[in-house]
Amino acid sequence: MLILAIDTSAVASAALVSDDALEGVVASFATEDTRSHAEVLAPGIEDLLASAGVAGRDIDAIVAGVGPGPFTGLRSGIATARTLAFVWNKPLYGMMSLDAVALEVAESTDAVREFLVVTDARRKEVYWARYSLAEGQLPLLEDGPHVGFAADLPDLPAYGAGAGLYSDVLKANPAFSAEQPDALFLGQFALARLAGGGQLPDTTPLYLRESDAQVPGPRKRAL
Repeated sequence: MLILAIDTSAVASAALVSDDALEGVVASFATEDTRSHAEVLAPGIEDLLASAGVAGRDIDAIVAGVGPGPFTGLRSGIATARTLAFVWNKPLYGMMSLDAVALEVAESTDAVREFLVVTDARRKEVYWARYSLAEGQLPLLEDGPHVGFAADLPDLPAYGAGAGLYSDVLKANPAFSAEQPDALFLGQFALARLAGGGQLPDTTPLYLRESDAQVPGPRKRAL
């Protein structure tokens, strides 16, 4: 199975991942900018496919990170994934973006059994979720996702860029203090779940809080 994974919950990223043992990760890209998703995502995916020699007809499914994340960035990735799935007539799935960091943690350490994934939610808040990890198993979501203040999070090892921002109140792992959700790990997580007979959710976004942009109310009478 060949999956195109897309995530824009923090940075803009995309990846082609395969369950073929010889191929594995076919190609991937990720930006460092957290505010230019709409401008870089489509050209990035086009270059990604071209460099791998892959056409839309070759892809078996598309996976989009559904957040949590800010409105503008998150919409860019989900809208792109929905458009490509429609044009190419391919199955479309969602994955919680924090799962990507959780899988990266699971593949990098066997010393932790319960941990937090924490990303920056701005407004002095963080997005977070709690995971457990058993040997030889995928990370298991135990709680979340949530949005809140770092000081209110459980007292557990914390991974991700949000943990790095608030290392004064969190048990931030220095090796993961700048880590953002990446489509590469999101696609690998999706492949593993599908291979194990699991189900993936749809692409309903996880905003967790209201948009800063509000529809104006009726004008007040002057008299």
